[in-house]
Amino acid sequence: MSSTAIRRIMYDPIDRELWVTFVSGRQYVYFDVPPEKFSAFSHAESRGGFFNREIRDHYGCREILTPHRQAS
Repeated sequence: MSSTAIRRIMYDPIDRELWVTFVSGRQYVYFDVPPEKFSAFSHAESRGGFFNREIRDHYGCREILTPHRQAS
């Protein structure tokens, strides 16, 4: 499903990391996400809604900063 907020999601089942790229270009990695949660996320009717309900504030994360976005 397409999303107006989320550009792409990727999942690493070995490390249980969920990578989320937003349409703004910001990218985050979420830790210890179960594979079932990723499957539900990838098939959700509204990825933005699912993210807000089931991912954000439920898993530890960090923002991935690209070189042009890092503080000097």
